[in-house]
Amino acid sequence: MLSLPTRSSLVVTGQTLIIGGIGAWIADILGAPIAVLTGPAALVSIAALLGVRTGIDDTVRNLTFLLIGVSIGSGVDTSATQSMLRWPLAFVVLGVMLWATLWLCSRVLERGFGMVRRSAYLAAAPGHLSFVVSLSSALDLDTTRIVVIQSVRLLALTLTVPVFALFMGYDLPQQIMLQGPDLAWHHLGILLALGLVAGFILDRFGLPAALLIGGMVASSIGHGTGLTPGVMHPWLTFLGLMTVGTLIGARFNGITRRALIQSLTAGLTATALTTSTSLLAALAVAWALEFEPAHVLVAFAPGGLETMIAMGLTIGADPGFVAACHVARLLFLTVLIPAFVGRIHR
Repeated sequence: MLSLPTRSSLVVTGQTLIIGGIGAWIADILGAPIAVLTGPAALVSIAALLGVRTGIDDTVRNLTFLLIGVSIGSGVDTSATQSMLRWPLAFVVLGVMLWATLWLCSRVLERGFGMVRRSAYLAAAPGHLSFVVSLSSALDLDTTRIVVIQSVRLLALTLTVPVFALFMGYDLPQQIMLQGPDLAWHHLGILLALGLVAGFILDRFGLPAALLIGGMVASSIGHGTGLTPGVMHPWLTFLGLMTVGTLIGARFNGITRRALIQSLTAGLTATALTTSTSLLAALAVAWALEFEPAHVLVAFAPGGLETMIAMGLTIGADPGFVAACHVARLLFLTVLIPAFVGRIHR
């Protein structure tokens, strides 16, 4: 799984990461969606097309997956686990909705847009972008189309969910930033070490992106039990996601205008299907539990975790319920995606 990188590979990795960092900075200034991923992907791909040697060393890539896994797992906390026990019906419906969404969207992407089935499953995933992109890169799938489709989904949901909330009579501010205590360094070290061990064990069973899943498992247990509270340091999260974006850019070569247009159309189609299933499931849960429909919609919408939790706070939704639903969505997808992809692989 891990091997000592060569000097030449480290040099190439270093210059590629510099290009990726500049791309993320430019994308952030321009206000591009998912700038930390799309910026490096775009600029590194341009550099590669111009003849610049680009690439990320395998060991650096795998350690980045471990770091991202720990970061994703930090979204689990004690209030989220308590909410899961308090409203079990909501999470049963959520799990069924995710399975149906993953199956339906993947079939549409496969039969309507000609995607390979394993790539279609990852492109159809309603959320968990970091996991999806990392898994796609580890399996050498069509990462470019997957990223474009997922980026369209995130952008569309970021725009449509506030519209639904406004239509239901809620007033949303322009921008909200969530704050949280930084994860203690010794806790981070423990989680990375445990994630590394878990990753090696999972790798022996042939699980793809083993270090990514190992980091998520270790971090989820640590945060769910309250033993390792806090969120990943912002600059570490940025560095990990930027590296993944840079890795995407190294695979961005050869995409044609026609393929890009097809990916954009596929992304809008998948977003429409995902939003429809989320809305139907949210209305059913809201009726059964006597919740506000907008509250459940924000909790079920497969958008960015931080964005949706912040949006839930502004409309008065129970923050524990919203956070628990999004954490549960990530946990469900962590099981469903490898299950779907692994079944096709076998």
